[in-house]
Amino acid sequence: MAFLDSTRDFILQWLAHGYLDWGWVQILVFTLVLTHITIAAVTIFLHRCQAHRALELHAIPSHFFRFWLWLTTGMVTKQWAAIHRKHHAKCETVDDPHSPQILGIETVLSRGAELYRAEAKNAETIEKFGHGTPDDWIEHNLYSKFQWQGVGLMLIIDLFLFGALGATVWAVQMLWIPITAAGIINGVGHYWGYRNYDCEDASTNILPWGIIIGGEELHNNHHTYATSAKLSNKWYEFDIGWAYIRALEMMGLAKVKKLPPKPVLSELRQASEQTLQAVITNRYEIMARYAKVLRQTFDQEVQHMRDLAVQFGDRGAWLYKDESKLSAEEKQRLEKLMIANKSVQLMVEMRRDLAALWERSHVTKEQLLARLQEWCHKAEASGVTSLQDFSLRLRRYVA
Repeated sequence: MAFLDSTRDFILQWLAHGYLDWGWVQILVFTLVLTHITIAAVTIFLHRCQAHRALELHAIPSHFFRFWLWLTTGMVTKQWAAIHRKHHAKCETVDDPHSPQILGIETVLSRGAELYRAEAKNAETIEKFGHGTPDDWIEHNLYSKFQWQGVGLMLIIDLFLFGALGATVWAVQMLWIPITAAGIINGVGHYWGYRNYDCEDASTNILPWGIIIGGEELHNNHHTYATSAKLSNKWYEFDIGWAYIRALEMMGLAKVKKLPPKPVLSELRQASEQTLQAVITNRYEIMARYAKVLRQTFDQEVQHMRDLAVQFGDRGAWLYKDESKLSAEEKQRLEKLMIANKSVQLMVEMRRDLAALWERSHVTKEQLLARLQEWCHKAEASGVTSLQDFSLRLRRYVA
């Protein structure tokens, strides 16, 4: 009888406190650390290394990340990489596995993990986009074969460490990626936020400080330079995932393969083939800078220009958007505004001509260079100071 009583007391004690017998603050901190490790594994291993080949990882961190993701998510590397690559290839179309622009923000936020699981069953997606992912013995005989046994083992570990409260710790771990990645990044990251670059899709930067989701908050930067290992581009942006990658690189455990292009300026000279190559390479940065030139020009306009901006809606804020992103109504406003103001007409036409440089695939390099030189000559002869300064800077770009 005494033995049964002591056994019962032990079980009750264990259920109440677990092996570690920690307080709730310690358990909370521990849970946040565990979920952050999972986030780091997703952004460094699954996303930047596997899906985009932006870096190479040593076997030690690579195998750790694979094991940890098996324990905490049950995701298969090949499936994750394939679905993400398809997202980039078909972004904001009906074939995009999780576009809020197509499916609606509510759907992606509430059913992000469900959308992922549905696409994971698409054999064509996995076969077409899942190449180059781990294909070794442990992948076939453990991680892919026993996909959910890993998260079951994590539940046992959490229950052992924290008792009954371990079930809550486990639930937070299981919900962390579906909420932050499948929901917030795939949803909010294509719906709301700021944009440094007018890339072809609707991606946004949610916050300039990528800490909670490992740097993935800088989603517009990522979609602009998808193969870059670094997601922060502006001086005020911080990508904690990049900090971890740099630490691994300094320890010899990682090798960065690609970063966003940085403009290199030389002395002022005639636009050359090297200038043309640099302009095409840095096209997103150049068009973002041109948007600032537009703002400078409008700021320098007389009050009449400001009245026009108000008249044509939103104080002209839509004027700075890429024309492909304008609604039908905004395009009509733009055409009317161009008729009403010659400065606007010139700036918009010059932007169209500049963007056409990298949109023409059927012309020769010599023809593109001639058009770049013609563009610079026209800009510098325009009499618009901000446009002249922009052209002079453009002619300083080198590859």
